[in-house]
Amino acid sequence: PSNQISAALSTLKLTFLRILNPNPTLTRTFTYTNTSLLLTIPNSLIPPISANRSITLRWLYLHVVPFYPRAKITTISGGHNFLDEYSSSPGLSSYLLPAVRNVHLALRDLGIRRISISTTFSFVNIISTPFPPSSSKFQPPAYESFIKPLLQFLRDTNSSFLINIYPYKLYRLNSEIPIGFALFQDHLFNFRDDLITGVWYRNLFDMMVDAVVSAMAVAGYENIPVVAVETGWPSSCAYASEVEANPAYAEMYLKNLVEHLRSGTRTSLRKEGVAEVYIYELFDKEVKQRNDRNWGILYPNMTKKYKIKFSGCGCNGIINHQTGFARVASFLVFAFLLWLLQ
Repeated sequence: PSNQISAALSTLKLTFLRILNPNPTLTRTFTYTNTSLLLTIPNSLIPPISANRSITLRWLYLHVVPFYPRAKITTISGGHNFLDEYSSSPGLSSYLLPAVRNVHLALRDLGIRRISISTTFSFVNIISTPFPPSSSKFQPPAYESFIKPLLQFLRDTNSSFLINIYPYKLYRLNSEIPIGFALFQDHLFNFRDDLITGVWYRNLFDMMVDAVVSAMAVAGYENIPVVAVETGWPSSCAYASEVEANPAYAEMYLKNLVEHLRSGTRTSLRKEGVAEVYIYELFDKEVKQRNDRNWGILYPNMTKKYKIKFSGCGCNGIINHQTGFARVASFLVFAFLLWLLQ
């Protein structure tokens, strides 16, 4: 229920929310509050929105116009991992950029100029050669057909590049990565050096961020802000083989991530660091699929799973909508993403 979500945010002292499956009732809850909202247009709407401005306006009149600016809607993501979901139908990727542009133009038609529009990618599916970061590039064929023109659009509209950064998933894909390197553990052997740049990386998160920055630099767009719209560590998994998906590691990752961001440490290639970070997720789902992992920092009844302080040091917090993410903005603002179950 919306009131429980609002109460959870208040308890955690979080003031940002990303909503993956927007619900007008929830959005209304955050009118006249200090909570900033990042809304996501469902993937199923991308093809019709790309072809029809009236459908775009219909979505905006349902989810934005009734609440803005009373609700602090700051960003809209056109789709969520759209290229991943429709990887078996490559032709559908051609809908994404026109959809993003249509949303941008529709907002301008409505006189709304302070909401930015972008889309969301998955690190493991668009970045080739993640290490060393200085050698990273965007994977073809998406780079030429979509990512490069999107980067031009983002630069022209002063918008951010949104990407999921999961050290857990990259760790699972590469057996050579030490678990401590993925968990921000300060240990003598928990580092990787980029022989091209001479940079030593002390954690996998920063390495992945720099891989994204490097790929954008190769494309000629190194100054676009990067937002990690998802990160986290699962506390459990249906597969017994994923022994690293446990509460101890999940709490360690989240605590160390928060402390790392709060410390103001920047990456080697991006001195200002990531613009924002969203931690997946706010709470565990009550209804799960067989292969589901639990990522929540709260149980389904909204009780705390970990002892982690997201506020303090002038930091605020945010939450998203559809099951639960957290965000850290400019290393000073903490936020969560919440997925609403339909």
